[in-house]
Amino acid sequence: MYSKLNRILIVLTAMLLPVQIHAGEAPWGRAAEMASEYAEQKVVYDLFGAAEAVESALDRASFLSMLNDADPFDHKIVVVIHGDAIPHFAVAHYPDNRELMIRAQSLSVGDIVEYRLCGAAARMRGFEASDFHGFVKVVPMADAEIVKLQQQGFAYMQ
Repeated sequence: MYSKLNRILIVLTAMLLPVQIHAGEAPWGRAAEMASEYAEQKVVYDLFGAAEAVESALDRASFLSMLNDADPFDHKIVVVIHGDAIPHFAVAHYPDNRELMIRAQSLSVGDIVEYRLCGAAARMRGFEASDFHGFVKVVPMADAEIVKLQQQGFAYMQ
């Protein structure tokens, strides 16, 4: 029908044509919501940022858990903590992170969301395992833990 070159030229021409959009118009129509069911998901969140990143990871883990009907037999979410996220989980920083930690702990109830913190990075920052809240597990190294989880079929999220 059309050669590869003709198809490329048609696409490029369409991309270069100016599209005038008037208020309220949608030249390509409007998006529609798509229903999806989610089951048997295993996810590892790579959490290494400051407070905003911690909040975002908690929001996303919570929503994903709800989409999976919070079924501990059907799915698992592991949040691997390292980098700038580490101090937020320290008991000494609880007064500054109270609401964040209450939320994080509440998500860990029911064995759906689990927190694993990088012991190597914690020690580099002057922390020991006992410096963190009891709902956090300290693992030897974040990168190694993420790789292990991926080998076990966990999908990687950042």
